[in-house]
Amino acid sequence: MKITEALLAEHVVFHNIFDHLESRIPKLKTLGEVRALAALLESLLEAHSAAEDELLLAPLEHYIEQIGQHSIFHQEHEAIDENLARVREVRLVKQAKRHLLAAVLASRHHFDKEERVIFPLAERSLKAKSLINLGHSWLHSREAR
Repeated sequence: MKITEALLAEHVVFHNIFDHLESRIPKLKTLGEVRALAALLESLLEAHSAAEDELLLAPLEHYIEQIGQHSIFHQEHEAIDENLARVREVRLVKQAKRHLLAAVLASRHHFDKEERVIFPLAERSLKAKSLINLGHSWLHSREAR
């Protein structure tokens, strides 16, 4: 399996998680509920992002810089992280829900951009064998967890 296929499969799961969170967040009643969902999302995003950064973005770094997306992608990651951090810091449920929803929306937007820009760039720029080898590395990293 190519790394792009593996990461796209993870994206499908994440889009379902985003849908669920968007429907659940307005119904949450306590700060603990909001923080628990934020922590879950943060943990899932952290594992995905680490694999994506190491296995896909690193080999494409030069290409991403050439198309002017390098700083934009890092800013998007920072916005997601910042909103998740604010969920831990705020004291009001309404504020926590707003930051969690902002993190979900920013994540959805970022994933959509990766699917439209980064994955096709990888398919055009890297050899099929490299994509498959990176896919194997992704699989081994998942098995190690």
